[in-house]
Amino acid sequence: MKLDTLKTLYMNELRDLYNAENQLLKALPKMAKGASSEELKNAFQKHLEQTKSHVERLEEVFEEIGEKPKGKTCRAMKGLIEEGSEILHQDGEDSVIDAGIIVAAQKVEHYEMAGYGSVRTFAQLLGKDRSAELLQTTLDEESETNETLNQLRSSSALQSETLRKQPKRHDERERSRICRNERARLSAKKGPRLASKPDNASHSRN
Repeated sequence: MKLDTLKTLYMNELRDLYNAENQLLKALPKMAKGASSEELKNAFQKHLEQTKSHVERLEEVFEEIGEKPKGKTCRAMKGLIEEGSEILHQDGEDSVIDAGIIVAAQKVEHYEMAGYGSVRTFAQLLGKDRSAELLQTTLDEESETNETLNQLRSSSALQSETLRKQPKRHDERERSRICRNERARLSAKKGPRLASKPDNASHSRN
């Protein structure tokens, strides 16, 4: 495709987003299934429903310009989803896996936010006010999802594993302290007994 006009670039980016959203429709249920945190599962389920609306809005945008939405594969989204899939197949602590899933999901959100911000601006420049409104609505939802992921990433639910391990480390230190004290106590008790033997022997000789 020759990018000789803003409208051509606009259509090219819209097709990229349309394919990206359709890839996400297949990926989000897997991400929800792979998450351990109920809050994270719910966030993915909510965004799945939003993504369905994103696809419908893009179809409306294509109708306004009289073009078909299909015809391009979003390789960037394909790579991001594959990267996220690798995390889902890793073994490890649930909270750590959840944190990794959030990282992968936020990479997707940032990609989409950049894309929707661009096509929104292009729609405004081309005088497609209705399309600009639709694209802005989707951009707002992507931003909202990203903020939700930010909150989950730093929530107590995802920090629970770290907090759970801290008492263990404390207990280990406490056990070590008790053992040292006990050894010191036993040494102190042995000291006087050893010292008393010469005194007894001395008394017996006398």
